[in-house]
Amino acid sequence: MGGELTRGGLPDGADPAGTRSGAVARSVGTPKAVGIVWGLLVLNTLGSAGAKTVVPLPRSLIQLVTMGALVAAFALALVLNRRLRVRPSAFLSLLTLLLVTGVISSARLESGFGALFRCARLALFVGTLWLLSRWWDDGPTFVRHHVRTYFAVLGSVAAGLVVSPGAALPDLYGGRLVGALWPLTPPQIGQYAAVIVGLTVLLVLGRRTDRAGAAVVIVPSLVLLALTHTRTATLGLFVGLALAIGSLLLTSAAARRFFTWAVGCATVAAVVLGPVLEAWFLRGQSQENFSSLTGRAKVWDALLAAPRTTAEQLFGVGLGDKSYGGLPIDNSWLAVYNEQGLIGIALVAAILLVLGGVALLRPPSLPRAGAIFLISYCAIASYTEAGLGDASPYLLHLSVAAALLATPAAAPPGRAPDVPRRRVPRRAHRSEVT
Repeated sequence: MGGELTRGGLPDGADPAGTRSGAVARSVGTPKAVGIVWGLLVLNTLGSAGAKTVVPLPRSLIQLVTMGALVAAFALALVLNRRLRVRPSAFLSLLTLLLVTGVISSARLESGFGALFRCARLALFVGTLWLLSRWWDDGPTFVRHHVRTYFAVLGSVAAGLVVSPGAALPDLYGGRLVGALWPLTPPQIGQYAAVIVGLTVLLVLGRRTDRAGAAVVIVPSLVLLALTHTRTATLGLFVGLALAIGSLLLTSAAARRFFTWAVGCATVAAVVLGPVLEAWFLRGQSQENFSSLTGRAKVWDALLAAPRTTAEQLFGVGLGDKSYGGLPIDNSWLAVYNEQGLIGIALVAAILLVLGGVALLRPPSLPRAGAIFLISYCAIASYTEAGLGDASPYLLHLSVAAALLATPAAAPPGRAPDVPRRRVPRRAHRSEVT
């Protein structure tokens, strides 16, 4: 990345918090090592399942790296926040309750001892977020960490495409782009590309980065998104950006210009490239396969038709690998229902509603627009992707949204200036009576 986005600075004339001194104070107060913690969290959520890589990586080795990254993230966050200063929020409180629900459902061991291991992973994940909440404010700090880290992940995908095009575009996935150096699936790559494109566009509109630096991020990310043929990520990007930019139309001339330009380009593309876009969207699938959401609907119907006890309906069967009958569930709501029951669904819905409600109640601003984009993207992706009930990139997206919606912490009251003591001549202390 280049420009202001890489350096983390702000262009001249941009004042995110109303006063430059406030922004400088926040940037100085956030340790640079927080970015390392965030990168380790992202590494942990990359997963260990995916396409075959150029150099075969044992799954046990990948799991060791990802879990080691989470332990390192928690330890480093603990070092940075030794006094355990946190900023309580409804988002983190609901995540903690979701963790408790997962522990209760997993304690029955219906999903085996692996469920308890996943609970420990989720506990470290949520604990790290609590430790990082000390530095949550409405500034772009965590947005920049998010964009930089996922852009680095996409850089590894692009490198794999250059090194081995055949492994990066395998026939097993219908010629869709996968990770050839690290096992990443097309939906994962599409998700990462869509999120950083949306966030970078908003940074440009808010003049938090220059256009040249943003183009270095946006253009290759869009190319990788197109190569993945991921419909959910593309839809989430467009709808999320439309809602986010729409929230800025009344207060930002740049947002109005971009919205007009985007609508015009979309209209021309729909007319000129209609057949090409339709072919890309269908991915060569039959009408029956497309209507069943690539076979997802069959798994969903089987999961909902399976008999369950009252305890399983309320608490689920424990944290698992987000599959049912050996097939991926690919739906956050049904995955949460299967693993954490109706209580888990209520908590996940409360997380989205609380974040969305806070965003709607805030006055128009760039942080609010960024939060709206991330919340709406996660809500759209939840229909065909799992992850809202466990440690995942989607919880990291929502954490960035929560950070953007956090009220900046009040500065500690300054020490009262010392009042100079009046100098009294020594002889004045003597008694006037001698």
